[in-house]
Amino acid sequence: MAISVETFFLNPDGEGTLQARIQQMIAHGILSGRFRKGEKLPSSRKLAQHLGVSRITVTLAYTELLANDYLESRDRSGYYVSENAPEPPQFTPSPPSRDSIDWSRALGRRFTGGRTPHKPLDWSSYRYPFIYGQTDPSLFDHANWRHCALQALGQKDFSALTTDYFDQDDPKLIEFIARHTLPRRGILAQPDEILVTMGAQNALWLTAQVLLTQRRTAAIEEPCYHALRDILTQSRCHLSAVEVDPNGLPPEALPDHADVIFTTPSHQSPTNATMPLDRRKELLAKAREMDALIVEDDYEFEISFLRSPSPALKSLDTEGRVIYVGSFSKSIFPGLRLGYLVGSKQFIRECRALRASVLRHPPGHIQRTAAYFLSLGHYDSLIRRMGQVFARRRKVMEQALTNHGLGVEGRGVFGGSSIWMRAPKRVDTEELDHNLRKRSVLIEPGRPFFRGPGAPRNFYRLAYSSIPSERIPGGIAILAEELAKAKN
Repeated sequence: MAISVETFFLNPDGEGTLQARIQQMIAHGILSGRFRKGEKLPSSRKLAQHLGVSRITVTLAYTELLANDYLESRDRSGYYVSENAPEPPQFTPSPPSRDSIDWSRALGRRFTGGRTPHKPLDWSSYRYPFIYGQTDPSLFDHANWRHCALQALGQKDFSALTTDYFDQDDPKLIEFIARHTLPRRGILAQPDEILVTMGAQNALWLTAQVLLTQRRTAAIEEPCYHALRDILTQSRCHLSAVEVDPNGLPPEALPDHADVIFTTPSHQSPTNATMPLDRRKELLAKAREMDALIVEDDYEFEISFLRSPSPALKSLDTEGRVIYVGSFSKSIFPGLRLGYLVGSKQFIRECRALRASVLRHPPGHIQRTAAYFLSLGHYDSLIRRMGQVFARRRKVMEQALTNHGLGVEGRGVFGGSSIWMRAPKRVDTEELDHNLRKRSVLIEPGRPFFRGPGAPRNFYRLAYSSIPSERIPGGIAILAEELAKAKN
């Protein structure tokens, strides 16, 4: 029996090469039981015409399936589903089960209910995506990243790909962080003072788990990175929020009983405020007086196209009081999920043990690929290119905001990728965001960055990392129109 060519179709949203997608389509038909042993497939010519691809593509897909025993070739007759093809699973569907568990009692702890905002996965389909933290594919160096990934897959690096490091990290990546990345922030560290993490958020989680208990107090900025607040809430420590001013976290406002101070001195999240040198010294003195530790999240320091960023707070630390959090996820691409912790050996040793008990270590292939991308100079080229493009986009955005008289609350003094905005008090930016999405505009409402039920609702963030310069004025014009409607 021949399988009709009409039963074959390629998913337009499928991933991979045409040849791979054709292989997957046929293999899925066999594994699902739709195509049975001994059934004849359409000729390569007919299937190619039906799918609108070249005949050689279909032939190569058939050849690969033949090699894997999904198909067999019969002389002068064509391709058939092999008698040795994998069997589709044989089972009787079970009736839907009724969940009789009272989960309100069974759950020992709850992790839902935080303020992490919902960001649409299809953000790139919006014409005006002023969305923070996403990569512009037109800027990324696909070719060299792919080259580094292939190099990391080679025989020379086989052990880096397959080895279980247990609680250690790729030595090449650690070496680059110690010799190149940290010195740019004025930090000198030994390999055993550095730990690779699954992004900055994982680094903050490890830090909270190691340093905080239900009897200890963490001081955080207000507003602050919403995921950090969720992490600290889950740790069950006491939280004390300190309102930031145009210069960041004011040391004199810190509670005397704080054990750990979380701060973003170089580029406050989300206001973009930069802490001056004198205040950094005051913060270190205050922490010494309190016998508190400081956790410095130094995100986006690489995106410094206006002027050089201030040295990291950690570079001023002479007592091992500051724990430093860095990340490559924002500057390379967010899906990389690669960050690092820098701190005293005793602290890193405990974080390493905790990480090993949870996830061992970040995947070796990702670490080695990143190490090649960094050490071969591709990373520095990417940062320079991003800086040039972001500088143009920011200039266009600031001009558009000025033209429409929109209120800017905070800019990064050395660069960054976003601007912190304030709408009139009666405007709810979550409702504004809902209305803007209907017109293909994305913004980030500011309420999740604040604590408590009385959090202000009129702040929002506009990012320019994922939108071309030529689209910015049009998106800002729509934003201004919707803001005018919301005020009335």
